[in-house]
Amino acid sequence: MSVFIIAEAGVNHNGSLERAKQLVDVARDAGADAVKFQTFKTEHLVSKHAPKAAYQQTHTDAAESQFEMIQKLELDVEAHKALFTYCEQKQIMFLSTAFDLESIHLLDNLGLGIFKIPSIIGLFYI
Repeated sequence: MSVFIIAEAGVNHNGSLERAKQLVDVARDAGADAVKFQTFKTEHLVSKHAPKAAYQQTHTDAAESQFEMIQKLELDVEAHKALFTYCEQKQIMFLSTAFDLESIHLLDNLGLGIFKIPSIIGLFYI
């Protein structure tokens, strides 16, 4: 039996493509088979009027909204393409969790054979 190891990068790139590439390198060097990010459009994920959670207020800029905070973590289409190509070059599988339909289409258009759907996605259709 073989084990498939997925390194969770999430949004730990802080919106930086260069940091995302560093996370790919670390995952590959650690022996992971894949590295998983998060793909979302902020306007589909959070309301512009949603307040930050208490822990977010203490650990981030209290003056910015939750929308602004999340938007800083969003990678655009070109960044996704570059990251996908970088993963191919580094011989590690690129994976991502898609948080909305637009993101599902983006990942599908990149040619991902698989991607993760978050359990929270059901909340968008209530």
